[in-house]
Amino acid sequence: MSHRLILYSRIDCCLCEEMKATLREMAKKIPLDLEEIDVDGTRELQEKYGAEVPVLFVDGRKAFKYRVTAKELEKRLKETST
Repeated sequence: MSHRLILYSRIDCCLCEEMKATLREMAKKIPLDLEEIDVDGTRELQEKYGAEVPVLFVDGRKAFKYRVTAKELEKRLKETST
């Protein structure tokens, strides 16, 4: 089963790059359908998520902000599979 992930991030954000690296690592183990959205693309997204990027949604639910480890993400993905 592939999980739908949406990552709200911005350019030149070290925390965003860290989370993207974790997602790339996890994608090697578990199929992921990942969409990245730049919060600076619209005023609405900037107001909604700009102060807390990166924000990761897993299967439609807000799951993590700022940081996530591979272990935490794997646990969340297994929980949503059941």
